[in-house]
Parts: sequence; structure tokens; C-alpha cells
Amino acid sequence: MEANINKAKLSETDIITKFILPAVKSAGWDDFSQIRQEVKLRDGKVIVRGNAAARRKVKSADIVLYHKPSMPLAVIEAKANKHEIGKGMQQGLDYANLLEVPFIFASNGDGFIFHDKTNPTQLETEIRLEDFPTPQQLWDKYCIWKGYKAEHLPIITQDYYDDGSGKSPRYYQLQAINKTVEAVAAGQDRVLLVMATGTGKTYTAFQIIWRLWKARKAKRILFLADRNILVDQTKTNDFQPFGQAMTKITGRTVDPAYEVHLALYQALTGPEEHQKAYKQVDPDFFDLIVIDECHRGSAAEDSAWREILDYFSSATHVGLTATPKETDQVSNIEYFGDPVYTYSLKQGIEDGFLAPYKVIRVDIDVDVQGWRPTKGQLDKNGEVIQDRIYNQKDFDRTLVIDERTELVAKTITQYLQKTDPMAKTIVFCNDIDHAERMRRALVNLNPEQVAKNEKYVMKITGDDELGKAQLDYFIDPKKKYPVIATTSELMTTGVDAKTCKLVVLDQGIQSMTKFKQIIGRGTRIDDRYGKLWFTILDFKKATELFADERFDGEPERVKVVKPEDFTDDDEITDIIDGIDDGNTSDPFDDEDIDPETIQEPPATDDLTSSSSPSGSTGQGGGEIIDEPQEVRKFYVNGVTVSALAERVQYYDSDGKLVTESFKDYTRKTISKQFTSMDDFSKKWNQADRKKAIIDELAEEGVIWEVLEQEIGKELDPFDMICHVVYDMPPLTRKERAENVKKRNYFTKYGEVAQQVLSNLLDKYADDGVLEVENITVLKVAPFSEIGSMAEIIKKGFGGKPQYEQAIQELEAEIYQLEPKSA
Repeated sequence: MEANINKAKLSETDIITKFILPAVKSAGWDDFSQIRQEVKLRDGKVIVRGNAAARRKVKSADIVLYHKPSMPLAVIEAKANKHEIGKGMQQGLDYANLLEVPFIFASNGDGFIFHDKTNPTQLETEIRLEDFPTPQQLWDKYCIWKGYKAEHLPIITQDYYDDGSGKSPRYYQLQAINKTVEAVAAGQDRVLLVMATGTGKTYTAFQIIWRLWKARKAKRILFLADRNILVDQTKTNDFQPFGQAMTKITGRTVDPAYEVHLALYQALTGPEEHQKAYKQVDPDFFDLIVIDECHRGSAAEDSAWREILDYFSSATHVGLTATPKETDQVSNIEYFGDPVYTYSLKQGIEDGFLAPYKVIRVDIDVDVQGWRPTKGQLDKNGEVIQDRIYNQKDFDRTLVIDERTELVAKTITQYLQKTDPMAKTIVFCNDIDHAERMRRALVNLNPEQVAKNEKYVMKITGDDELGKAQLDYFIDPKKKYPVIATTSELMTTGVDAKTCKLVVLDQGIQSMTKFKQIIGRGTRIDDRYGKLWFTILDFKKATELFADERFDGEPERVKVVKPEDFTDDDEITDIIDGIDDGNTSDPFDDEDIDPETIQEPPATDDLTSSSSPSGSTGQGGGEIIDEPQEVRKFYVNGVTVSALAERVQYYDSDGKLVTESFKDYTRKTISKQFTSMDDFSKKWNQADRKKAIIDELAEEGVIWEVLEQEIGKELDPFDMICHVVYDMPPLTRKERAENVKKRNYFTKYGEVAQQVLSNLLDKYADDGVLEVENITVLKVAPFSEIGSMAEIIKKGFGGKPQYEQAIQELEAEIYQLEPKSA
């Protein structure tokens, strides 16, 4: 350790460099493979209000120690020496909880406070710098804490794939990977992972397979999906490192020469015996089967797809889903068991990995009040309309009102014109007919955009080859067109639309699984293209499902069974007879009944939509492009339709939707930090740089641009806060500047300094306090006319410290609450 150092004057970084790291390395920790500094575990949460968004800044863990790159062991949180030795402990515990590690060290350079979760009788002890534990000591304690068996360690400690680019699994991905590998190593034959859409399920699956494959726990692997686009994306992107060991099963042939097989269910089975390609190999051929999107058909007991899993019953089955399906007919949990790891949409938004949403709900008069035909009224096709009251559930399903379609299309168009006409938009309609009519209405309302490119609006449904061909262009951030996609079922899942900024719901949705999948189309973040949040425009009250505790909670086992299904009377008491998360009385509310499916694959295996979950096929084995059940529809026009109300809601910190203005949000957020105006004013006036406070509040989601729009652009952040939060009458920047000038404050300075400070005061009046604090402003006019920046600082003020002191004094004058008499 370095001698004759005054620790109290050292920064936190110096404490880490001069004291903490030497102590850790002296204990035998390898600097290259076991020590990582500034480990960023979260991204900044995105706060949305109005049409603006801000990312909160997040702190990084100072040091994380690893047994191997895949196995984090400990967190070290450092503070400057002026703080107590254990000051960083609570922060360290927060990081340790994310990583699920039992060892936390806090230090100010004098020693360590060691929090050891493996020793519950004495959780925290103080140790000297030279007594820092060795890697083997922590690893041995960790293995006992985790309950690892020696024979499982070669599998558990197998490293994840590293391509050398610096990319590593996020903390929750590493948790999911490790917990799955641990479960498989321990002999668990069915494993369920629940991860919200957009959190990297396929990348996580790749790392699981890679580690089990490299450890030779799984020599032959099958990755199952039910949509061609999912298989192709997987093979080309995340699974690419498998190289020549990997193949996609096509032409109903399983080639045993490969070790990693990617396949559609449809390519492996069918109703006829000759279609059951999986029987070409022995039941013990595969060691591991990973089922993507396992909430769909594979969860049903009577599914033909399940026969694949049953045939390879000796293999380990790992299910991946964003929405574990629990209905009175289907149970993922019954098949796979409880999830070994869950990462929810709420967690993803809080961590800043997923996009929050703004909900605009539009209530239409005929939806709310209903519509009834006159006696004997004919529809457009000359059919007598059944005499009853039609309401929201009927529209575009059994009754079509042209004016309603036009109103929805007009509302979508107006929103895009007001925000961004080129924002990628998905409009979910009730069926293919509805999607076509919506496409036509949007085309007619956007003639200028369509004139630029006729693909501005496209119907992307299973019956339309031209539309399906545009799907890849829609989801590609580099492609401008199509901008608006109208659909019904095809785009509910498996569509990685990273830059989708508007999700329109004009489809009745009662299935929670389907609702989650549709919301997932917008939850991806893409910083490169400015996609931080998205809007949900809801015409069917579908977003009421956000208030359902099942939306982001734990799924309940609600599968309904009969007493005779059991032989043990005790088991009957375990049945939970709950409510289906779909509407089983209505076949159109089941997302597994897809009107755009292909029932039997052609020999080329060229599928882009899902197969029938029941495994049944139509007579001709072609596409079903109608509804699953013939429904009589009436088409009418000449009906007066209008919007009754529009309500805007935002995602709140507790995961709920709230209706509040940005002023309300600002008042609530700042009141938590400063209980009174005196507290805020004191903090503001004591700050060496006001920018620090402005940035700090921006990190909490106080977006100054939005406040300026609501309050007025002439207000300083200080006055905005005083006015919005503490109801003080505000002073404009110009009024504050004039008050300073009235005090003859500049007379104590020399001529050059007076000129500079007077110009800075004018800058403040025009642009705000950040311009005053930005020293580079001296490089531009009118300051450049006085001299260079160096000349101004030296000649006018005597040096940089004196210049900075003058700026602080100028700010003190600006923010005097009571103007002094001249």
C-alpha cells in the first residue's frame, strides 16, 4: 500500500485504485478474468410524459468479482475516505440482489465491511485490507450456499459463448441461463423460463444450449418453433456460432449427421403417418429440446405437436415464453413445472431494457351507447339486419359501420401527423376483412404519403402473399416502408419490430396471453433510431386488461379437471378452479385459433405463420383465410359516428397506468426529494453548478422541454419548480436579469469583467442558466469580440478560479428571492 497519502483528500476512484484493487489482487484474484470494474447492470429507466422522454442515469457496480465469467460471486462498493467505511453497503446489497450473489463488500480504503449471506449468524463483519478472502475461499462458501454437487460442477461452470466483442449476457439473462443449466445439471427434465417480449429469449436459449453442448451434457439438441420467421431469425442471428454443427430440418428429413437441429413443428409432424418425420430417429436421439413460444400449441395435451415431446420424452425439455398459458384447458406450469426464473415486463421497464408506454383510449359513441337498426333496415348487400342492439363487441365482427372504420382511421392519421407520420405502426383488426377495410381507409386519408410510396400502408395478413412479403421490410429499422401495417393475427407474435412506435387496438381482446403478446410488439427499445417508448391507441377498451393483476403477476394454475381424472382423493384438493384468461365461450378470443394459419406445410417448408395448434388439417391442407367459424356480417353506412372522449394515461413507477398531467408528475416527483420550498431553494443556491441539479431532476423524469410547453418557455428551471411544486408566482428570466441590473452589482468589477458579466446576464435572459455555466460560451460572439477565452479569463478576472467565483456570485444575484433596493 502507498504510504504518506492523505486518504481524506482522495476521490472514490483513487481509493479504488490505490487501496481496494491492490487488496483484492493480493488475495489472488485475477485482474483479467475475475475482476470487472464499473459493471452496468441496468439501463436507465425511460420516463415518458407528453411526446417527450428522458432516460434516468444509473450507477454501475464499482467492482464485481467472478469465479468465471458466467459465475458472479461478490460485489464491492467503494466510497471516498471522508465517508464511513460501510456507507456503500446498501448500494452494494442492491446490486448483489440483482446478481443473486451472497458476498458484498463496502470500503472507504481503510478496510472492508463484509456482508456474508452464507453466514446468517453473523452477517456483517469488519476485516482489514490484507485479510480480503481468496477466490477459493469465496467459491467454496458459494458452492455450499448453492448446494452444488461435485459431479455437477463441470456443467455448471461451463462458460457462455464469448465472441470477443465485449457483449455479455445482461444480469437477468445470466440468471436465466445459470438457473436453467443448474436445473438440467441436477437432473430436472422439464424447465420453464418466463421472460417478457423483447428481453432476449432466443439469445438466452442459445447460451443455455451452448453451455450444455460444450459441457457434453447435451450432444444432440432440437430447437422447436412454430413460425418459419422465428426459425430463420434464430439460425441466422443468435445461433450462428454453431456453424456447421447446425441444420434446419426441411423436406421432412432429420439428418443425424448434425448435432443442433432447428425445426418447425409442422416440418416434423402431421395427421398422416408418413408426415411424422420425427420417427425417423430413435426416441433417445435428442438429449435436449428447447421449445420457443411454448405458450402456444405445445401446451395443449391433445395437440399433435405434443406428440413430438412425448416421443422424445427421455430428453430434457426447456420451454421459453413471455406469457405462460394458464387456462381451464391448457397449463404450461402443469407440464413444465413452476418457472425456474421469471423476468417480467414491469422489471424490464424499471431496469430500462424495455420501452414504457402511453395509452390513449378513445371511446366512440356507437360503441358506448350501442346502435340499433330501424325496422326492416337493409344492409349494403340488401340483407335484412337482425333487429337488436349492436355494441362494441359486435362492430367489425357481426356488424360493420363504414363511418366507424373511417373515424378510427382518421384518429390514427391525425395522431401520426401530429407526432411522426413515419412512425412504424401496427393496427390490430378483428379479422382479415377488417384489416383490408382499415388499409383502404388509411390509404384514402393519407394521399400525400401514399403518393411518395404506395407501400406507406400495407395489409400484412396470412392470406396476402404481397403483404407477407413486406413483413421483413416493416420490421427492419433501416427500411422506411411500409410505415403502417394493418393485420389481425399474423403479427401478434414472432415479429421483432424494434422501432414500432404506435400499436393500435381495434380488436376485441379478452385473452391475457394474446394481450401480452400484442403489447410486446412495442416494448423493444432501439436507441439508435430514437425508439425509447411507444403509444397504444385503444378503441376497444382492451387496455383495461392492464388493471388485471394477471397482466404482470404470477400465473395461477387454473386448469379445470374432473374428479374422475384423479385416482388419489388428496390431489383433488389441489385443483384451482379459476377463470380462463381467454374467453372460451367465444372462439375468436382464443389466440391459438389463427385465421391466417397454414395447416400443412409444403415440401419446401416455407412457412411464415403458425400451424394449427390442434394439429388437425383441412381437407386440402392449404391456407385457411376465413374465420374459424362462419359468421354472418352486416355492412351498413350512413351512420353518424363520433368520439365521445379521449383519455391519456402513462406507465407509472408501480407498473400501473395513471392519468396525470406532467405538472402533477413533476410536483409528485420533486416533493419526494424536497419537502418545502426552503429545502429546494437552499439546495439550489448551495450548488456550485445549477446544471448538476437540473440533470439530477431530469434523471427522475422531470423533462424540462415538456414543462416549458405547459408552463411557458421564458421560465428558468428554478422558477418552474417554485411555481409548479410550491405554487409561487414565477419570475421570467428577463425579470430576474433586470433585477440584477437594477442593483448596480457589476460596479465592483473592472471594465472587461463588467462587460463579460453583463453579456452573460443577457445570455441567461435569452437561453437560461446553463449558458452562464458553460465556459465555452466565451468562444462565441459577443464575447469573442472582447478577446480569446484565455484572454478574457486572465485579463478580466485574474484566472480561472476567480472567473468561476464570479459566475457563482452572479448566480447568487440572479436567484435572490427578495430583490434588494438599489
